[in-house]
Amino acid sequence: MDLRVLKYFLAVAREENITKAAQMVHITQPSLSRQMQQLEEELHTTLFHRGKQRITLTEDGLLLRRRAQELVALAEKTEAEFLNKKKTLTGRIAIGSGEFKNSRFLFDVVAAFRREHPQVYLDIYSGNSDNIKEQIENGLLDLGLLMEPVEISRYEFLRLPEQEEWTALVSENSELADKERLTPEDLADMPLFMTTRTMVQNELMSWFGSYADKLNIIATGNLNYNLVIMARSENGVCMNLKRDCSYEGMREIPLYPPLKSGNLLVWKKAQVYPAAVTEFIHFFRQYVQTYVQKKSGSAGD
Repeated sequence: MDLRVLKYFLAVAREENITKAAQMVHITQPSLSRQMQQLEEELHTTLFHRGKQRITLTEDGLLLRRRAQELVALAEKTEAEFLNKKKTLTGRIAIGSGEFKNSRFLFDVVAAFRREHPQVYLDIYSGNSDNIKEQIENGLLDLGLLMEPVEISRYEFLRLPEQEEWTALVSENSELADKERLTPEDLADMPLFMTTRTMVQNELMSWFGSYADKLNIIATGNLNYNLVIMARSENGVCMNLKRDCSYEGMREIPLYPPLKSGNLLVWKKAQVYPAAVTEFIHFFRQYVQTYVQKKSGSAGD
């Protein structure tokens, strides 16, 4: 498949109109129609439902759109990496991160790195660890900040020096709102909201212990904001990582016994990276070592 034709296809998918798409990519409408027909013949499938006013994607068309977006993004990323091979360190670093307190540590390192290499810019992707790993595997992300437990046999990694602390977000109207800490027994019968990640769910279930079979789980999700809003509406509880933020109408309460999780910065093994990414990994490793040494020194004073 020609990358140019995939870009044409994405334009048609976006505009849902051949004439408008042709104007966007600066070719004639008959030429674009012919290109799309040839693409369908090449793939032995129908990509479009062709209506009088509107063109929409078939199921195969939706699949191709996802693949085409990945291929075009990867091609543009590769082109940028080669164009930016200069004496001054330049280029793009694509980093994925979940919603963590440790994200502040990561971006403190990024800021320090950019003070030394101001021509390097960042492309930030937000998602959970499973989303981020998928993007790394597809070549769309260079690095990912993941939360344990997570499968990392295919990755090199650096462990961040601080851990994430689990808490519970409860509605201010909840009967639990005045408690100083929450136990598994406190949460057993409450409407509960938590992550979709199976490995993390297993960690939470271990914390609940004998109460795990009694949980009233209302919904799961990949990121936190919508779960918190639902928990507030349901007068329920959202299992939450402690962050430097607050939610209107919700109170954050520590768990007892405490539950903590680690974070890892990961990248693919045996991968040749552009200079900017390689230098950032080296910089991050040195930054963590210095941080740990300073913290150890302060603790010994």
